[in-house]
Amino acid sequence: MKKTFKILAAVLALVMVLAAFAACGSTENEPAQTEAQKETLVMATNAEFPPYEYHEGDAIVGIDAEIAQLIADKLGMELKIEDVAFDSIIPGVQSGKYDMGMAGMTVTDERLETVNFSTSYATGVQAVIVKEDSAIKSVDDIKADGSMKIGVQTSTTGDIYASDTVENGGFGEANVVKYDNGALAVQALVSGKVDCVIIDNEPAKSYVAANEGLKVLETEYVSEDYAICFAKTNTELQQKVDGALKELIADGSVQKVIDKYIKAD
Repeated sequence: MKKTFKILAAVLALVMVLAAFAACGSTENEPAQTEAQKETLVMATNAEFPPYEYHEGDAIVGIDAEIAQLIADKLGMELKIEDVAFDSIIPGVQSGKYDMGMAGMTVTDERLETVNFSTSYATGVQAVIVKEDSAIKSVDDIKADGSMKIGVQTSTTGDIYASDTVENGGFGEANVVKYDNGALAVQALVSGKVDCVIIDNEPAKSYVAANEGLKVLETEYVSEDYAICFAKTNTELQQKVDGALKELIADGSVQKVIDKYIKAD
């Protein structure tokens, strides 16, 4: 009987040793986390907004795209960028279709009612594009006339501000013509369908460089902060992304990306 117990004990000991070796082997030979195994961070943008996001061949590049990639890398996530209409970004984020929206998006009281925002990572200026021979020399000239047509990109802050009442600093809904993207608004200016275009300063400079006979007024319309938007129910991801963003701002990585695309005047 004792012999039988000894044999069983020996067998159990051998099994445990083999199991231990197997466990060690699987740990040592475990491959590093693959791209396919990484959690995906889905970012919605509108790639018609240089230098913040635009197409370069099949790729979406720009300030927002690079900062988002830095955030994803820091969080160990795989970044996926979806190019959509600007006015569908917030509804898509709210519904959970996209994890976050990053598209040179300004923090406004109206948007804060529907989504949360990260720490601001850049400052933008709403500028006015006109023809070089335009009678418009400042924003005050647009207000004084009262009948000029202002081209904007739908649902952008340029649209929101310009469409507001004169008492609130706008020009009135009737004077604003909305387009799906900034390029279409600028083409409307070139063809004489509108008298000016209100859009963020950096895209404005890009559009002027690409279209002869246009200029950006020296006086700005509105100054604003850019941030990343999240669904109000997705606070866990917001905190993770915001933490990574703050670290990237603190170590100079964000400014390095901005300086790459925006040269000091």
